[in-house]
Amino acid sequence: MPSSTPRFRIGTGYDVHRLVEGRDLVLGGVKIPFERGTLGHSDGDVLTHAVADAILGALALGDIGQHFPDTDPEYEGIYSIDLLKHVAALIKEKSFVVSNVDATLILQRPKVMGFLQEMRQKLAGALEVSIDLVSVKATTTEGMGMTGNGDAVAAQAVCLLSKM
Repeated sequence: MPSSTPRFRIGTGYDVHRLVEGRDLVLGGVKIPFERGTLGHSDGDVLTHAVADAILGALALGDIGQHFPDTDPEYEGIYSIDLLKHVAALIKEKSFVVSNVDATLILQRPKVMGFLQEMRQKLAGALEVSIDLVSVKATTTEGMGMTGNGDAVAAQAVCLLSKM
């Protein structure tokens, strides 16, 4: 069959990290005041990781673990927004543009409503798109499961890319 590049591509991403003492809580590139932060090789920014995975999936380029392995000391403690900037360059390289990103944070605490706009700005800036193309929401699991009992924070994202 002949190969043709579709006009649109959709990708989904999901990430979860354990909450631990002694780490910063960075979500969507924003440092959130909280007594615990996400455990990870990078800054543990689950929201940015989910967005990056959604984009990489839409481009059929694997996931962030393949691009930024947690065994590579170069990425230890790295600001995940910088990783997203690299992913944004891949979008351009493949001749696509971001049409829409929609992401949801899943956590019981802390309450992050007051930080959502800044998260949208950071993500849009890394992707070099207008903020109106990036949606970030937050929800709880009503006290159930790993996020509900405060052991972890998770995020899921979906993106739509359009051919230039």
